[in-house]
Amino acid sequence: MVEPWLRGTLPEVDSVRRQILHALELAGEDIDRWCAGLSDAEMNARPFGLASVAFHLRHIARSLDRLLTYAEGNALTGAQMDALAGEMAGDAFAEEVLAEVRAALGEAYRRVLMISQNSYEEKRGVGRALLPSTVGGLLVHCAEHTQRHVGQAVTTAKVVVGVQKS
Repeated sequence: MVEPWLRGTLPEVDSVRRQILHALELAGEDIDRWCAGLSDAEMNARPFGLASVAFHLRHIARSLDRLLTYAEGNALTGAQMDALAGEMAGDAFAEEVLAEVRAALGEAYRRVLMISQNSYEEKRGVGRALLPSTVGGLLVHCAEHTQRHVGQAVTTAKVVVGVQKS
């Protein structure tokens, strides 16, 4: 299957946002291919002490929300901080986690489209320490961070299931 970035889609979107959106599309496709169908126990399993698939999927969803909040020039809310604290919980229901990450990818897609390419160099502070970044830097990090955790979720899912899909 051809990856989103090679499908010729989104030609109306500037190249930076287009690649971010393609990364989010690929994340959704990989999550559906490798993580959909896991049982609740498999979703929460921590083989060899690794973080669970549920953690990675929650972390993707919630990190995208936090990163885009910073990119939009806003501070995190109490609800976002509470959600961060619950990412490692070991009591996930597989379908709920999958629904959360799918919804978050869709919402992130919408929010990325709302960001102007003219804002990429605008400075943004990240975290309590307001570490220096830019709108463009945060957007790129949305893509790279999401892909990193998708890879970890897929690897953990393969270990948990003990088979390799072709």
